[in-house]
Amino acid sequence: MTSSNKKDGNEFSYLVKVGHVSANPVQVHVEADERERAGLAELWKVEGVNRLAADLQIARWKKDGVRIKGHVSGEVVQACVVTLEPVVTTIEQEIDQIFVPEGSKLARIVLDGAGEMVLDPDGPDLPEQFTGDTIDAGALVAEFAALDIDPYPKKAGVTFKEHIESRDEAEKKPSPFAVLKDWKKD
Repeated sequence: MTSSNKKDGNEFSYLVKVGHVSANPVQVHVEADERERAGLAELWKVEGVNRLAADLQIARWKKDGVRIKGHVSGEVVQACVVTLEPVVTTIEQEIDQIFVPEGSKLARIVLDGAGEMVLDPDGPDLPEQFTGDTIDAGALVAEFAALDIDPYPKKAGVTFKEHIESRDEAEKKPSPFAVLKDWKKD
């Protein structure tokens, strides 16, 4: 299996040549360098990405597909939603993704007799389609890592205190209908 290191435009890229993937799984370790981590931090709108790595198993799936399985781990720095102080959170995600060539019969959506899609929420995901002879395993790792980023990170022990207006403040505000009280019909 051959792979190219980077592809322009992707924050984190590890290209896998589909033609070189065999039925025997190949173990691959990928890790984002400093430049890639900075690009991912900008993409994910976080303060920083301290680490992003994955241990992958890449193998042929059926005749012309590829299966990528593995574990993604990382560490991101985000702003606390309450104090805006930096919070370090960890990323731990499992990957199990199948890729098939564009137009493959294996990627077709199953329909029932009424033309409705048949999806099993507990079943496997539909295969992803790829064009050409290359799959970007780095982009897959970044995609799965992004799924594990906490959208509302909070520093340990910090709580959000709601602001409730007192009755006095609420009574001081004029009603939007107050201007109509003196209005009379002619």
